[in-house]
Amino acid sequence: MTESATPITFSATLQRPAKPDGDAFWAFVLLPKEISEQLSRRGRVTVAASLNEQNFQVTLEPDGQLSHWLRLSRQLCEMAGVQAGDSVSLEVMQLSQEPEPEVPADLHEALQAAPAALAVWNGTTPLARLDWIHWITSAKQLKTRSKRINDACDMLASGKQRVCCFDPSGYYSKAFCAPAAAD
Repeated sequence: MTESATPITFSATLQRPAKPDGDAFWAFVLLPKEISEQLSRRGRVTVAASLNEQNFQVTLEPDGQLSHWLRLSRQLCEMAGVQAGDSVSLEVMQLSQEPEPEVPADLHEALQAAPAALAVWNGTTPLARLDWIHWITSAKQLKTRSKRINDACDMLASGKQRVCCFDPSGYYSKAFCAPAAAD
């Protein structure tokens, strides 16, 4: 994985989510729209990033407003010496090639059971696979997720390499948004 030639530096306020996952602490940053506009797409995009000289790789998530947000783990915040409410300076650099996405177990199992779908899946780009995964994992209900996995296998088996009718930015469907910040 190589990085693009242009690092992008910006400042933002580190926020704590109003509804964190379980008891886990994490924080997030909203990218200014003018920063997101410098990236190649409004959907998920992976970047090499730096926060207080702590280097990491992260997939930026769409915020549904044609921009992005990024999640920062407790460990990274502690290593960088920052906490919610701090103004932080970040540097992001889009990777020139999207890394291979992690395939959710249920999708992996379904693809293994559908050789024709798996063959097309393996012939797509990491970015196309990322969009398939994003479409599946964006389902809010387990029933919808299961249907999308079955539909994905059917579409892939028929030769379709990209998920259709899916807005990876969330702008038109409002499927994605940044977390609400705690007070």
